[in-house]
Amino acid sequence: MGDEVTSAADGGSVVGPVARGPADDGRTGGARGGAHGAHLGRVIMQWLDELSECSEDPGELTRRYLTPEHAQAADIVMRRMREAGMSAWLDAVGNVVGRAPGRQPGTRRLILGSHLDTVRNAGKFDGALGVMLPIVCLKSLHERGERLDYPVDVIAFGDEEGLRFQATLIGSRAVAGDFDPELLSVGDEDGVALREALRDFGLDPEAVDEARYRRDDVAGYVEVHIEQGPVLEAENRPVGVVTSIAGATRLRVEIIGRAGHAGTVPMDLRRDALAAASEAVIAVERICSGIAGAVGTVGVLRTLPGAVNVIPGAVEFTVDVRAGNDGHRRSALRQIDEAFAAIAARRGGLFDTVTTHETGACECSPGLIDRLGGAVAAEGLAVRELPSGAGHDAIAMAHLTDVGMLFVRCRDGISHHPAESMTEADAEVAARVMLRFLERFDPNEGRSSR
Repeated sequence: MGDEVTSAADGGSVVGPVARGPADDGRTGGARGGAHGAHLGRVIMQWLDELSECSEDPGELTRRYLTPEHAQAADIVMRRMREAGMSAWLDAVGNVVGRAPGRQPGTRRLILGSHLDTVRNAGKFDGALGVMLPIVCLKSLHERGERLDYPVDVIAFGDEEGLRFQATLIGSRAVAGDFDPELLSVGDEDGVALREALRDFGLDPEAVDEARYRRDDVAGYVEVHIEQGPVLEAENRPVGVVTSIAGATRLRVEIIGRAGHAGTVPMDLRRDALAAASEAVIAVERICSGIAGAVGTVGVLRTLPGAVNVIPGAVEFTVDVRAGNDGHRRSALRQIDEAFAAIAARRGGLFDTVTTHETGACECSPGLIDRLGGAVAAEGLAVRELPSGAGHDAIAMAHLTDVGMLFVRCRDGISHHPAESMTEADAEVAARVMLRFLERFDPNEGRSSR
């Protein structure tokens, strides 16, 4: 059926309430068909397939911020937004913004969205699902001639993963008014500064603040995202409502030792930077394993000069520490710093540690949790609330407004990997839940206190 997003089988309004019976099963959700139409999941999957072709690595999905592949993906998203009856444009930092007007002028807008960039050799659902799913929902409304009382913006953030400039949430921080101007001087692996990359993309780096939203204009932010974990699949649930998002700190660490000939320097006279790094990696694992709810990861490690017959003279590596409790995260970081200092003193090396990213734990709005839960229940599903261990644009958007998130089951909990997968049936359920949420959302209700 191509891009068909509605079904006339019921002849009803896409926004009218419909009684739902118990779920058919854990995978498909409530009664089939109905007032919210059919085939939404199919269209979402088709659109995600199309977007996954925008990649700089043949045979893999890698889409970095402010690259030709980002521009290609942005063009596709803007085209889909316009098909949904929205106006669409690139903002000052390369986010794609789509705007659906509401029937009542002067009403605060709801923002929906997620990110377009990926990690290297990624899956096609992380981020992109939260961009395409709300557009499909708004297209369904548009094709039935229905309009919500309040305006809705869908934002496809240009950078969340931080792959290119090693600074995450650039797009959503700019929208939330939390952009650090010092980031403009940060360079990528080729030495291209963010300021230069923005110019090359046709944007003005001095106009970044124009992407910012006014707090009084926004009623809330809601993000749909694959779970990136195994809980929903283990419990046979298609969707879940997020209660909180873990805080995260990223470090870039450089260890300076002394390079030397692999055959001539005795073991007791070496200052092997890689041996010191090995101890540091194990220390991160040991410390985070001993703190409730904390996780620590060394994801990148580079050895210099990197020759088989040379003692490593320098090592660069990253550390990612997360926890749902900020006190636990800070405790882990303090212990890691102490462990690194002890290793340096014992081995005679120099540890240089720089914090490249830090966000506190984020609580989702109780009001949005309740509304999302009500939409899930309206589809005949039990409501499962769960925290997120992964970071999301919602963390940055919490500086602007109340945030809520809907998780969608993913196969085996795999993410940041080509094997990342979800089903069309679950995409359908998530789209129906989103439509339920949109029809019941009241932008005039007060925000929760934060």
